Amino acid sequence: MKINNTAQSKDNLRGTPPVLSTRALNRALLARQMLLTRVNLSVLDAIERLVGIQAQDPNSPYFSLWTRLKGFRPEDLSNLIQDKKVVRLALMRSTIHLVSSQDGMSLRPLVQTVQESVLKNSFGKYLNGLDIQAIAEAGRALVETKPLTFSELDKLLGKQWPNVESAALAAVVRTLVPLVQLPPRGIWGKSGQAVHTSAEAWIGTLPFSKLTTEDIILRYLAAFGPSTIRDIQVWSGLTRLNEKVEQLLPQLIIFHDDQGNELLDIPNAPRPDQNIPAPPRFLGGFDNILLSYADRKRIIDEAYRNIVFTKNGIIRPTILIDGFVSGIWKFQKEKGTVKLIIDLFKKLTDDEHNALMEEGTRLLDFIEGKESPREILFV
Repeated sequence: MKINNTAQSKDNLRGTPPVLSTRALNRALLARQMLLTRVNLSVLDAIERLVGIQAQDPNSPYFSLWTRLKGFRPEDLSNLIQDKKVVRLALMRSTIHLVSSQDGMSLRPLVQTVQESVLKNSFGKYLNGLDIQAIAEAGRALVETKPLTFSELDKLLGKQWPNVESAALAAVVRTLVPLVQLPPRGIWGKSGQAVHTSAEAWIGTLPFSKLTTEDIILRYLAAFGPSTIRDIQVWSGLTRLNEKVEQLLPQLIIFHDDQGNELLDIPNAPRPDQNIPAPPRFLGGFDNILLSYADRKRIIDEAYRNIVFTKNGIIRPTILIDGFVSGIWKFQKEKGTVKLIIDLFKKLTDDEHNALMEEGTRLLDFIEGKESPREILFV
C-alpha cells in the first residue's frame, strides 16, 4: 500500500514552523490510530493503515483491533490468519508483527539490515568464519519440508554444525529467511507453539508491490506523525534516514514540539484540536503507540514507564484516560467468572470512572460474551 501526497513547495517550509504541544501531538496520534472514535474499516485495511501490529503476544492484536474498529469480532482476524491473508513475522525492530501478507513480503526487504544487525549483536561471536548463507539455505529447506519450532530447527541444524551454539543457527535462518508463524498460533481461543515455515512457502506467489524506504517513512507519518527523524528510526530500527527524509521534504510540512525539535508530517494528515475529548481505551500488550517514538511523552509519562515496560521485556496492556496512559489491566477467569482487573495510576473524576466502567463492560462482552458472569475490580 503506497501513500501518494500532493507535493508541497519549498516556500511552505520556510519561516518559523508552528509549535505543537504535547497534548496536540497526543490528539494527532489518537486520530491516526483510530482511538478517538472507533471506525468502520475492514480488518485487513486497518492492519495496513497501522503498518502492522506488534504481536509477540498472540492475543494482543485482537485487543488492538477491538479498541479501534466498530463491530470487530475475533473470527474476523482468525479467518484472515487461516486464509493466509495476514501473517506474523519479524519486521520492524526485528520484532514479531502481524501484517497483511502483501506488507509482509514488501516490508521485509526494507528492514533486512535491521534483522542482520540484531543477529550480529546477539550471535556474531558464535558465527565467525561460518558460511551463514549455507546455514540459511539448509534451514529454509528444513522448514519448507516440515514447519518447525526454533528448538526443533536448532537440533536439526546442530547435526550439520555440531560445534556451534544451537540458538545461533536458528537465528541465522530467522535473519536471512522470512519465517512466518503458523496457526493455530495467533488464533483466538486456541494455543500452540510458534511453528515456522518460510513466507514464500506459506503465502505462495502473489503479485507484491515493491516499496521503497521513502514509502514506509510516509506510511509511518500517516499512522504516527508528526514525528522526528529519530522517532522514525526508533519505530523501524533503521538508521541514517536523514538523506531519505531530505528527498521527501517537498511533500512534507514541518512543525516544532515544545522543546524545539523538528517534527515532520504529511500535509493532509489529521491534526485535531488539542482539546477534543478522548474516550477511555483499553490497549493490548505491546501496542505500537508505546514503541514508536524516541520521546514517548505524547502518550505516556516517563514516571509510569517502568510499570508498563517490565525488566523481562513485557509491555503490559494499558488504559488510556484523556488520551494518555493512566493504568494497566488484565483479565482472568475464576470459577466461571471473568474478572477485569484494573490498576490505575491516578484518581479519576466521576465522569472518567463511569466512562471507564462502560468501556470495561464492553471489553468483557468481547472477551467472554454478554451473558457470562463478570466483575470489574480496581486495585
